[in-house]
Amino acid sequence: MNAEVAVIQTHDLGKVYSPGTEAEVVALRGVNLRIQRGEFVAIMGPSGSGKSTLMNLIGCLDSPSQGRYLCDGVDIASLDAEERAILRRDKIGFVFQGFNLLPRMSALENVAMPMGYANVPAHERAQRAHDALAAVGLGSRESHRPSELSGGQQQRVAIARALINRPPILLADEPTGALDSKTGEEILGLFKQLRDDDHTVVLITHDPEVAAHADRTFVMHDGELREQEAAP
Repeated sequence: MNAEVAVIQTHDLGKVYSPGTEAEVVALRGVNLRIQRGEFVAIMGPSGSGKSTLMNLIGCLDSPSQGRYLCDGVDIASLDAEERAILRRDKIGFVFQGFNLLPRMSALENVAMPMGYANVPAHERAQRAHDALAAVGLGSRESHRPSELSGGQQQRVAIARALINRPPILLADEPTGALDSKTGEEILGLFKQLRDDDHTVVLITHDPEVAAHADRTFVMHDGELREQEAAP
């Protein structure tokens, strides 16, 4: 882990929905978070605690109501919508519980798809997608469609797709929620390998057993974030 570089840094981050109305909801309250390159961090909390709101802000899918967010040293507030989209494409990979694979595409085609938006030359896409699938243990399944793959294999395809543009940050929202325990352990092991390769992995979960695999765990409650002390 590189102790000098913070790829995710928030200062007094807050988010209010429908401010000034009867429907006002304070989703985040003064969140301060610093995650270094090469860390595997879990953010844990029940439904409604604010963890998904925080992930959306870290992933540049939404904007804060207050505070600052620096992604790999870039102040998000200084970017317009197009620049934020480019940063999101280049810096952040997303993995979700539901896999979000396109059913009519093969595993190789699903993984290669984001490279089209990144203007990767066509002759490079298939080779890079092939290498990415091999890296997650699916080199022999690249021609299979999602319906021909197990849940764990589909999640591995989703991880390969998230990493295909070589982002430094991987955000995973309940990535083992749809998997059996053995397959979930395999996916968590893969996240540890990615951490060892200097990726920063942020895992959103409600499950303490899943969070225990991370290097550090933060707990969200009513929009506030605190770091959980490591077990002795």
